[in-house]
Amino acid sequence: MSHHPIIGSDNLIVGQASLGGAPQDKKYADEDTRLEIGAHNTIREYVTINRGTLQDQGVTRVGDHNWIMAYVHIAHDCRVGNHTVLANNTTLAGHVQVGDHATLGGATLVHQFCRIGVQAFSAYGARINKDVPPFVNVGEGRARPRGVNVEGLKRRGFSAPRIRVLKEAYRVLYRMDLTLTDALQRLQELERDSEDVMQLRAFVAARQRSIVR
Repeated sequence: MSHHPIIGSDNLIVGQASLGGAPQDKKYADEDTRLEIGAHNTIREYVTINRGTLQDQGVTRVGDHNWIMAYVHIAHDCRVGNHTVLANNTTLAGHVQVGDHATLGGATLVHQFCRIGVQAFSAYGARINKDVPPFVNVGEGRARPRGVNVEGLKRRGFSAPRIRVLKEAYRVLYRMDLTLTDALQRLQELERDSEDVMQLRAFVAARQRSIVR
């Protein structure tokens, strides 16, 4: 039985990285599971990425163009998208999903089964135990929403009107003291003119656990 990771082209993998090791899960019994890594990733010193388990889809998956800094740990069955930044000492527990262009600040800790939405941002030392919706910035310590990830969106070419609509969506979700059901109904009105809001609303509507709030 081979447990060698499947690794795409043009990755920079620095020495001492451990890729495709057995998952840290007592239920794992050396089943045939795997790690898949895409192309054009930077994976720095002492990064550990474990393969999947049969309790999920049997695969841990990392996409393309990710910047994974030193001492990051990506546990079994995680799904990391494209163009993400995982800063030093960030730890993803099992079954975590990280959306495209998300940035996790140094020493961010993410609880198992949490989802991090596209274009989200976490501050240094954030402790995330709930889903982080797309485009949302969460603060250090126990993760709390701290507005829209404006600086990150500007760097990626989001226009001022596009960001303004996302700020209004954030106000609906977090500032109007609405239940999530009522907030989703209000967001439905905003999404008519914004694919970003549509993506935000779909993420929240599909939740299996609470979102940061």
